[in-house]
Amino acid sequence: MHFIALCYRFVMPATPAWPPASTPRLFLDMPLAADAAPVIDGPNAHYLLNVMRMKPDDPLLLFDDRSGEWLARVAEAGKRSLTLRIEHHMRARETVPDLWLCFAPVKKARLDWIIEKATELGVARLQPVITERTIVERVKAERLRAQIVEACEQCGRTALPELADPVKLPARVKCGPKARALLFAEAGGGAQMAGPSAPAPAAILTGPEGGFTGRERDALLAHPAVRRLALGPRILRAETAAIAATALWMAHRGDWAADGRAPDSGPIPHP
Repeated sequence: MHFIALCYRFVMPATPAWPPASTPRLFLDMPLAADAAPVIDGPNAHYLLNVMRMKPDDPLLLFDDRSGEWLARVAEAGKRSLTLRIEHHMRARETVPDLWLCFAPVKKARLDWIIEKATELGVARLQPVITERTIVERVKAERLRAQIVEACEQCGRTALPELADPVKLPARVKCGPKARALLFAEAGGGAQMAGPSAPAPAAILTGPEGGFTGRERDALLAHPAVRRLALGPRILRAETAAIAATALWMAHRGDWAADGRAPDSGPIPHP
C-alpha cells in the first residue's frame, strides 16, 4: 500500500501555473479595484475578440499604472465590446530604478526601437533632447506613448515610464537636477561604468545620427554634473548607444541584481 501511494505521488501531473503564461495583458488608463467591471471597446476590444478570440470566463491581466496588476475574467463578450470582472489583486505597482534616458530623436523605426527597448529595460523617464544635428525635431507623443504601453504589456511592467516633452540640449544641461549625474555617451573615450562607481540617480544622454557638434561637446564636458561614458572601441549607431548605455547602468545600479531589488533607487512617484 505504501509503495502504491509513493508511485501515485510521482505520476501525478503538476498543477499548471495560473493564470497561464499565454494570458493576454492589457493596460487600462483608469483606476482598477476588486469587483470592478470595466468595459473594453475600440482597438483593445477588436484585439481581444478577433485576434485572441476571447470568450466569457477567459482570464486576462490588467494594469493601470496606479495600483499594480489585477486578474480579471471576461463577463460578457459582444460584437464590439467586452465587459470584464476583476477578481483579485496580483501585485503592487513596481518600483523602478531612478534612471532617465535623454536621447536625440532619430528616424521613425529607430526611435520606436529606442522607446520599446528602454521601456523593457526599466527606465523611469524618457526625455527627447533636440541637438544642433537633430534631424527629427517633431516628436509625436501619442505614437510614442502607444509604443510605451505596448512594451509594458509585453514585458510585464506595471509602471509606465514618464514621457517628457522635448527640450533643447542647452536647457536640459542648464536646468537638470543637480543631484542627478548626466552620463554623456559618445564615441571617443570616457570612463568605464563599473560597480559602485556607477552614479545613481542618473540620466543617460545620447546624440543624433551625426553625433554632437564640437560646441555641444565642449559645453557638456565643462558642466560639473556631466560624466563622459565609454561604450567600447566601436562606433555605435545612436539607438545602439542609447540601449547599450542603459543596459550597462541597469547591470550595475538597476534592478538586475540577483535579489530583484534596485540598489540605491527610491520609489518613482506617479506623475
